Amino acid sequence: MERRHFLRSAGLATIGGLAVRGYSSPLMRALHQKSVAADRVLVIVQLYGGNDGLNTVIPLDQYGQLAQFRSNVLIPSGQVLPLSGLPATGLHPALGGLQDMWNDGKLSIVQGVGYPNPDLSHFRSTDIWESGSDSNVVLNSGWIGRYLANEYPNYPMGYPNTTMPDPLAIRIGGPVTVGLQSQGMGMAVALNNTDDPLDLTGNIFVDPVTPDCAGSKLDLVRLVQRQTDLYGDVIENAAVLGCNQSTLYPTGSAPGAKLANALKIVAQLICGGLKTRIYWVSMSGFDTHAQQVDSADHAQGEHAELLQGLGDAIHAFQDDLNLLGLEDRVIGMTFSEFGRRVMSNGSGGTDHGWAEPMFLFGTNVIPGMLGTNPVIDPNTDWDTNVAMQYDFRSVYAGVLKDWFCLDQQGVDDVLLNTFQPLALVDPAGCISTDVQAANQVAGLELLQVYPNPFQERTTARFLSNGGHVMLQVFTPQGALVSTVVNRVLPAGEHKADIDLGPLPTGTYYCRLQNGRAQQVRHLIKVR
Repeated sequence: MERRHFLRSAGLATIGGLAVRGYSSPLMRALHQKSVAADRVLVIVQLYGGNDGLNTVIPLDQYGQLAQFRSNVLIPSGQVLPLSGLPATGLHPALGGLQDMWNDGKLSIVQGVGYPNPDLSHFRSTDIWESGSDSNVVLNSGWIGRYLANEYPNYPMGYPNTTMPDPLAIRIGGPVTVGLQSQGMGMAVALNNTDDPLDLTGNIFVDPVTPDCAGSKLDLVRLVQRQTDLYGDVIENAAVLGCNQSTLYPTGSAPGAKLANALKIVAQLICGGLKTRIYWVSMSGFDTHAQQVDSADHAQGEHAELLQGLGDAIHAFQDDLNLLGLEDRVIGMTFSEFGRRVMSNGSGGTDHGWAEPMFLFGTNVIPGMLGTNPVIDPNTDWDTNVAMQYDFRSVYAGVLKDWFCLDQQGVDDVLLNTFQPLALVDPAGCISTDVQAANQVAGLELLQVYPNPFQERTTARFLSNGGHVMLQVFTPQGALVSTVVNRVLPAGEHKADIDLGPLPTGTYYCRLQNGRAQQVRHLIKVR
């Protein structure tokens, strides 16, 4: 504990859109018996709607000013939950679960997280947070998708395999959105349940595909189906162990029951032996423009129920990890697409704003609060927002560097720029470089580029299974800059010259597609 303080200074399953059921494969059982102690897990909790940070992490030293500008939603000061060691800051009274985790040294708060030139559209700001882009840049890949693509560069060809028999990431309770994609390719499976009577095993490749464009698309769909079925197998094999131990999960109609069920599944799958590194869950309802609080008791109401559900679900999940002996392998983080404005509105709610607090949780987060309480301007008006203290990509950089053990160049490659990593996670005990080296060569390598980095030109060496081959170069934003190959080629190894001489220096992506086979490689153009 002192070292970390010092460092501070569910039933039916759909996977990939298909219902699946697992079978008892001896191979998969053997793969799951391998040690996974070296693997680390990140659980992302997304809060849809834009959470009101000023009523979540309450700046008591600014309480007098807040009372002037949001008197119809402000939490009574006597009901604010205290945070030991932080007399000027407290939590919403519904966040007792997170208060317990704070007292146990398992919670970190990052104040004022946002990005320059914020966008107040739910859809666009969600896209920015998930992709890790600037506000004026649209990316077709997400920060987690790029991390996984860098860690497992041969995916999806030859997956699952003995090195990585499990899904790279699992989205529970929602679709695989841009945050889990890399250059338009999903790096995760979506899971709503873990038990379904439909078994697709052996029922996918039933007839040959035609050599035309439609045939290549059908072949790709069948690859996705095949992987979906195999991943359904390993997920069910992990889930059937049913090893949850915590009795704290909200159930039934209790606030947060849906989130709790998703986190319960996460704990179950980790305990069941999956080597999956990323789990993504979510909770909706935080767009509180009206009736955010009970007018008779501001500590109650819609926002209070949301926060209680959030805190109780995360607290139960952490309790489960503790009872299962898995706490050292897992950290979690929350985010919402934006915060709310300082001044409340006339409908007993709050409107879209800028910066927000984030929570990180787990035994390996550095406990405490990073940043300071927001300062409330005495001249606050309807347009006044909470100021940004930290770029959200600095939070991502800290997690990538100290939890997943990327060097600075690796962090820059994932975030497509240099952002200062925040000290949020204890960096001790990083993943072995042997594990990372094995991940780099897992699966089937179809595309190589050498030299790389290069100044003007480089050479792509690639394998074709026969038929139509497309080799294209894109910017990180997804703009096509060169079509290198677009023709039918015989099966075997081929080479192609890539000339990026007129283009500016920087990172590009080379994408190979040959029927169902696809692979992406970084290109680094230097002076």
